[in-house]
Amino acid sequence: MATLDLKGVSKQFDDTRVLDNINLNVADGELVVFVGPSGCGKSTLLRLIAGLEAVTTGDVSIGDRDVSHLPPSKRGIAMVFQSYALYPHKTVRGNLGFALKHAGAPAADIKRRVDAAAAILELEDLMDRLPRALSGGQRQRVAIGRAIVREPDVFLFDEPLSNLDAALRVHMRVEILKLHQRLGATMVYVTHDQTEAMTLADRIVVMRDGCIEQVGTPLELYRHPANRFVAGFIGSPAMNFLDAQVREGRVVLGDQPLHPCTRTDGPITLGIRPEHLVQDDDGPLSGGVEVFEHLGGEAFVHITLGENLKVVAKLDGEKVYRPGDTIRLSAPEERCHLFEHS
Repeated sequence: MATLDLKGVSKQFDDTRVLDNINLNVADGELVVFVGPSGCGKSTLLRLIAGLEAVTTGDVSIGDRDVSHLPPSKRGIAMVFQSYALYPHKTVRGNLGFALKHAGAPAADIKRRVDAAAAILELEDLMDRLPRALSGGQRQRVAIGRAIVREPDVFLFDEPLSNLDAALRVHMRVEILKLHQRLGATMVYVTHDQTEAMTLADRIVVMRDGCIEQVGTPLELYRHPANRFVAGFIGSPAMNFLDAQVREGRVVLGDQPLHPCTRTDGPITLGIRPEHLVQDDDGPLSGGVEVFEHLGGEAFVHITLGENLKVVAKLDGEKVYRPGDTIRLSAPEERCHLFEHS
């Protein structure tokens, strides 16, 4: 395996700059996830690493080699795409070994690599089946197996689970995590799903408009988001953002003083995650229930605190609220985030 280094990488299509001065180091054996909204540049960045697009400026290095101008076949990468793209007339064994056979690898080496990949992905009983006889999850495992047999320096995943149903996505996330732990491989994974990012990544790269907003472990991004965009993108349900004020050293929401604050007096945005709002009969926040979403052990309660002040609270599902009920809440000071007003 190998490290991956991006230094000053930019990409421009005609007059449109889609990536701007990307600098990133991926350690040997690390699983890094690129995440962000559609159009932020994450898939384009993956294609630059793969060599499917040429960098406009900057350098891409894998290990100790500058691969910026090498074709994909010379970079030591293997890529798993959103679509399975299996050969429909070839068996699982034929699909797994096709690239090696095409490259002229010895038959014994092909068998060794194919059998090893099949064992890792638990495909041994499926080796003689055609793709049409496989489930969606099995097809994706074959697609991942084609990457494994190449024994690359870096694995690249471009939204590989987006075509699967919700239950299968959860299962395949676990399988990819187990695969990374087993191989100790360097992996770069692109997704628009922040849940995938949080569960898979050693580190997450949050992107917006062709730039990196923040890089960190899942917990670092969850606990210490660099800005409002990252705070709103990481976490489910999304963080609540409320227009507040700093007055005489305290955060004031509506007319209710909350926590001490060292910022200069003026407007501020208060961020509170739904799971950090606590039902508290003596709490400083009071509002009326609009919608109650019961999910069994937990519930999402949509609450109006005042004019233009609405929040979602993630509460214990044992207590049922009805529209119109009054509820009081508190939010621990250490769980609140303050952002510049926008």
